[in-house]
Amino acid sequence: MNQRATHFETLVDIFTHSIGKFPERELFGTKLGGEWRWVTYEDFGARVKWAIGGLSSLGVGPGDVVAMISNNRVEWAVLAYATFARGAVLVPMYEAQSVADWEFIARDAQAKVLVVANDAALEKALVFAPSIPSLEQIVVIDRPSSGRRDRLSGKPIAYSDLLSSAPMEPLQPTGNDLACILYTSGTTGNPKGVLLTHSNFASNVSAVHQVFPIDQVDRSLSFLPWAHAFGQTTELHCLFSMGASIAIAESVDRILDNLAEIHPTLLFSVPRIFSRIYTAVQKQIAAKPRVIQELVTRAMAVGASMRAGKAVGFGDRMILAIADRLVFSRVRARFGGRLKYAFSGGAAIAKEVAEFIDTLGIQVYEGYGLTETSPIATVNYPGNRKIGSVGLPLPEVRIEIVPLGAGEGVRGEGEVVVYGPCVMRGYHNRPDDNAAVFTLDGGFRTGDMGRLDRDGYLFLTGRIKEQYKLENGKYVVPTPIEEALKLSLFITNAMVYGDNRPFNIALIVPNHDSLRAWAQTHRLDASNIEQLLQRDEVRELIRREIADKAAQFKGFEAIRDFILIADDFTLERGMMTPSLKLKRRNVLSEYGDRIDGLYAKHTTKSSG
Repeated sequence: MNQRATHFETLVDIFTHSIGKFPERELFGTKLGGEWRWVTYEDFGARVKWAIGGLSSLGVGPGDVVAMISNNRVEWAVLAYATFARGAVLVPMYEAQSVADWEFIARDAQAKVLVVANDAALEKALVFAPSIPSLEQIVVIDRPSSGRRDRLSGKPIAYSDLLSSAPMEPLQPTGNDLACILYTSGTTGNPKGVLLTHSNFASNVSAVHQVFPIDQVDRSLSFLPWAHAFGQTTELHCLFSMGASIAIAESVDRILDNLAEIHPTLLFSVPRIFSRIYTAVQKQIAAKPRVIQELVTRAMAVGASMRAGKAVGFGDRMILAIADRLVFSRVRARFGGRLKYAFSGGAAIAKEVAEFIDTLGIQVYEGYGLTETSPIATVNYPGNRKIGSVGLPLPEVRIEIVPLGAGEGVRGEGEVVVYGPCVMRGYHNRPDDNAAVFTLDGGFRTGDMGRLDRDGYLFLTGRIKEQYKLENGKYVVPTPIEEALKLSLFITNAMVYGDNRPFNIALIVPNHDSLRAWAQTHRLDASNIEQLLQRDEVRELIRREIADKAAQFKGFEAIRDFILIADDFTLERGMMTPSLKLKRRNVLSEYGDRIDGLYAKHTTKSSG
């Protein structure tokens, strides 16, 4: 069968297709004892069938819910496909989520079986598990076998014991059957369960087959969570369907080391990771002799000309070749030396970052979607790419732009509405939310602002809920300003704020390493970061960086003042979602007094 023409109806179709077509190919790689060990497609298929038998022995059948609290690992994929193959519904969660979220999700989804990664997660889960009426069994992945075959005792059992039942063949669900409930972390309130069918996922995978030439020689390093739609669909399901291989990163801190070890051809990531790569490389270049810095600057200009389709002379090509040999090839080597495609999703990537990575010799393909669209709605792909856009609609997907209210946005801009087989069935037990997001003709209102150019490429301009109005009535969309600020070598994170205020301010998390290095060259004590942030010299440095990076924005969007914060906005602090988006309400709750104080200071000055 021609891979580009492959069409799937269900996730079980993908499973059956791939283990039959690519039995001897490497599928999952895990680093154990200092070396990478691989599970083949055939081995994976056998494990899934053992797990199907194990779930059957627990009474799991069509429509039942299997919830799972685990990071990416081979067992995650085994249990996911076994769940799909029993006609049951997978509800994945993150190990880093709060216990309150775990309890809400397991109760809301009416989980029958709960899988946890280890005894540490089990200990937390046992606080709430006995109070959930639907929950009958807990399975612990990292637990030695007890040798018990009584799986219906209600006591937690080991994953290895679950696989001791006789293997079973998959059931055959229909495309309309529910496959997953993916709970969006959201920025406010309890998580919402997104109902995704087999057809939702399979339509996304089938469409990717039509536009991307990925095959058995390709390999990725997986660090995006499969509990999120982006990682699950684009990396797990898509690559599995294409015979490619997936190495599972040891940890976020080990990504660069793992990239150099497994030599991937593909990289799936969110903009924040690409921005970190950008700033890290820029920092290295800034430490090089001026002649190297000028060479890189000229090479970047040549790359921009080539992307624009302009004629490039021999001299310019030589500049690019020299820069590639001296600088860019060494950067690629840090990623394993074989990287050809970088896929970015989850939010808009800064154009400067995409162009820089592209000039390094790694083609960046940015896409767009939400959990509610399974997730891919639009994507750039070979032969159809505009950097700065999030691409064209996938096959069978249609995008419409609905104008915003009077005074909001600019001409041609509006809310992005998605139509097609990727659109979710709805939110679990949320009729009011469903009524709010679905149009009368079945479109999904994304809550994102954007515009379509004359060629049909989608350009995002912000989130409707994130935009706010200043006292003067001007609307501000903070995200593009924040992304621009984070291009500074001295700024790790930023949040722009000005809702119903006279002007914008920013909460700035400086890059500690860059700031300390700068402080040492200026003979400042860098031993205490809190004290360093209070120095006038540091505030002046950040003020210049803000003025430089935000220079392209309109006057009313300017940052009048800022607050320096030592601690980053992190998932652990409850200020980021698992897809690394700001939880603005939580940040405002933490720093509201300081924000009020900053505005009060300006009011006092103006009145004085």
